[in-house]
Amino acid sequence: MFKLSEIKELIKLLDQTSSVHELEIESEGMKLAIRKPDRSEADGMAIQATPYVYPFTPAPQPQSQQYAAPAAVTEIPAAPQQPVSTEGTLHKIVSPMVGTFYSAASPETPSFVNVGDRVSEKSTVCIIEAMKLMNELEAEVRGEIVSVLAENGQLVEYGQPLFLVKPE
Repeated sequence: MFKLSEIKELIKLLDQTSSVHELEIESEGMKLAIRKPDRSEADGMAIQATPYVYPFTPAPQPQSQQYAAPAAVTEIPAAPQQPVSTEGTLHKIVSPMVGTFYSAASPETPSFVNVGDRVSEKSTVCIIEAMKLMNELEAEVRGEIVSVLAENGQLVEYGQPLFLVKPE
């Protein structure tokens, strides 16, 4: 996983050089691509690097039968979930980006929603912080929150389910 500070440093380095316009790095099952806009794209604007982070699955590597070693498995603990038997009828609210999940606007305020709360299409359910920008996430469906699948302060992936809602 790329750390935010590492991504910022790469963007700053790319911005400072005139000979490199694009950078791609693969590490631990993730791929980071950063590119500068062309001069025609940047007319009248300061040049800035645009990060693109997306998961990828590396191609399987052929292994010799004689030297094949077992792969190390790292288990990531899952967020606590409540068992739901009607999962097929539930609406999943997913993360639209990679970032940090916040259940409330600040540590002193109560969570936007809890299990059992009713939401409408425009109800704010959480904040996803990405690159120091706070992005409010709306429910997009009217119904009841059945399960909160992420913990406050947890790093979330693009497309990761955050809430299960029983639609009305």
